[in-house]
Amino acid sequence: MTVKRVIFIRPGETEWNRLGRWQGWVAVPLNEHGRRQARQLALYIRNIGMAALYTSDLKRALETAEILAQELGFAPVLDSRLRERNIGAWQGLTLEEMCAWYPDEYARALENPAAFKVPGGESRLDVLERALQAFNGILAQDNGETVGIISHTTAIHALLHHLIPECRANEIAVSNMSVTTIVRDDGDQWHLVARDDISHLEGLETSAYPELEDRR
Repeated sequence: MTVKRVIFIRPGETEWNRLGRWQGWVAVPLNEHGRRQARQLALYIRNIGMAALYTSDLKRALETAEILAQELGFAPVLDSRLRERNIGAWQGLTLEEMCAWYPDEYARALENPAAFKVPGGESRLDVLERALQAFNGILAQDNGETVGIISHTTAIHALLHHLIPECRANEIAVSNMSVTTIVRDDGDQWHLVARDDISHLEGLETSAYPELEDRR
């Protein structure tokens, strides 16, 4: 059966999210608020009609997937290609610390956001390459019309912009435990139908990662 709808889900909150520290591949677990966020989405997940759930294998994503899977009734499929961007030497830093400690690299990141490779890490283009491989592999499976993908800010932004060019990262927030949905029409074109939907959280606090900005 052809996949017609893809639901992107960002994991629940961690303590590093709350502190504004960039996590990359660090195995930061959900905090209690993040677990509450995940349980809140789980109350609605059966109504979405999801036939399969794929997830990044990073700890915060996997914990989110396990909470959702309890209500879905089937196990999530792990795929390391859905990970967040590897930010190497910048892992654990805030934007202010990146700018202060790595001023030359930070300036290059602002000049060429897509191609800039973090010291010891990846560029956004690197993330798109692996995330797109995972996405295309998911579409090739006989999963049903609707699938869920638990991934992270950079990977979700990269996929959205590739599939729907008018979707630009600085215009679409991806908050913790948010749902962003795209649908495919009969002409094989993808369309954004719900962005950063947090209505299921029913007032639980959530936030999106700040984009790189000139703080010099």
